[in-house]
Amino acid sequence: MFPTPSQVLRQREGVLADTPFPLLLHALMAEERTCTLELKVRQREKRIVFEDGAPVACQSNLLHETLGKYLVEKGKLSETDYQKALSESISAEVPLSGLLVQKGLISPFDLYKQLQANLAHKLLDCFRWVDAKYRLIADVEPPDASVRTNTGQLILTGVANVMPFDAVATHFTFTDERRFGQMPGSEAGLKLSSKDARLFQALRLRPTFGELMERTGFDTEGVLRRLYALCLLEVAGFVEDVDAKAARLSTGKGAAPAAPEPVAPPVAAPAPQGTPFSDEDEAARDALVSAFLSHRSKDPFALLDVPEDVQPVPLRKAFLALADRYAPLRFHTPELREKAEVLLAAHAKAFGALSDAEQNLLWRKRRAAQREKDRGTRPTTAEQFRIRTDLLDATTQFDEAKRRLAARNHAGAFEYFEYACDIDPKPLYQAYRAYARYLMKPEAHGRLAQQELQEVLRQEPTLEEGWAFLGEVAQGEGQWGQAEDAFRRAFKLNPKNRRYVELIQEIVRRR
Repeated sequence: MFPTPSQVLRQREGVLADTPFPLLLHALMAEERTCTLELKVRQREKRIVFEDGAPVACQSNLLHETLGKYLVEKGKLSETDYQKALSESISAEVPLSGLLVQKGLISPFDLYKQLQANLAHKLLDCFRWVDAKYRLIADVEPPDASVRTNTGQLILTGVANVMPFDAVATHFTFTDERRFGQMPGSEAGLKLSSKDARLFQALRLRPTFGELMERTGFDTEGVLRRLYALCLLEVAGFVEDVDAKAARLSTGKGAAPAAPEPVAPPVAAPAPQGTPFSDEDEAARDALVSAFLSHRSKDPFALLDVPEDVQPVPLRKAFLALADRYAPLRFHTPELREKAEVLLAAHAKAFGALSDAEQNLLWRKRRAAQREKDRGTRPTTAEQFRIRTDLLDATTQFDEAKRRLAARNHAGAFEYFEYACDIDPKPLYQAYRAYARYLMKPEAHGRLAQQELQEVLRQEPTLEEGWAFLGEVAQGEGQWGQAEDAFRRAFKLNPKNRRYVELIQEIVRRR
């Protein structure tokens, strides 16, 4: 059904039109690769960093995807606080995220949640880049990142909700007689919605595509999208592939093993008396998450917070103090306990490195070399500002497009609306692009503009400009009923605009 992961990764570069983004994601996950995936399409660029097959970071040249702008858009940070923090971050040469926590604008726990959401937002956007060029770059050292994404969940969400349907239909074809089923022994760690779970359970009956639509209530597009994702993740497949995998698993097991002796169920250790869990302690929770976010970027000295000439006894005390402060037993929820376990392992590894004389000397030499390097190559403030101005801003492109539209430069306006939609495909930008397309060549683009506006309004029914533009286009096409309905909907959304009343009255007079 799909090429194997090794076949996908055999080619180091290509275009997503031939090798779709979800196929690349699955191959990197299956092969557990640590590398960087570079994507480029027109002005847009992204570099996605993978560690053991999971995306852990994404650099983008789109302004609205930067952490600060993302926090402003989500209402977690005001524009004024963002601009002040950004200027201070650049002048002081410190990361914006750390500065936001330091200034009390966001807690470490909330920052971690927003970092996760921001990373997912950047990655889901890539499912739309069906015409992008890609390149795989091998990374020698593991990435400095603490946020991870569930690749399987990302593929399911991206294919089901973001990827253009034409791309899904192009890369996933079958006949009406083919039947589908659940693959044995494979769940991919997916969290399914109630509707998706109903579709997954229906696969037990080995239905055809048509039968699956009847049993789930999804339309053709909904079923096709989800089947594409589930089959790619090897959670579902054609029944002959399901039976073949079941046979392989059965053959691999051989004779049934002897029944093991009964083992008494483990008894959960009670929490230490007088030491409640720290999950509800905001200070303890924030301290844990803050330490977790920064531990990957620290060397053993910084991780244990000890000087380079530390002696064995103070070193041991520092390690034991951190091991006690972030002990996994202090946390109850799996998410926090997992972070505490990672920190405990990191602190233990750092303690072991500094306790060994040769490794201790090696780390001191590395520190000295890094200090020398920083003195000679640190970028100036002006250079950092220059890098910042390279970011693409959809709002700037949109404002320029509206200026050109007001000047009746319809072709120029369409070009800049196209740029804005490339950077950030908001329904408002798409509505203006469709209208500019129509004005550029009404006799040829009327039907296409109508289709685009109808799709935008299906996604955003409360978009006043969309209904107004649809009314204008329908009026130009002589479709008076649709034009009147569109203007009435626009007037309902904005009763203060009396122009809609005049247009409706004119249409009624003509009809």
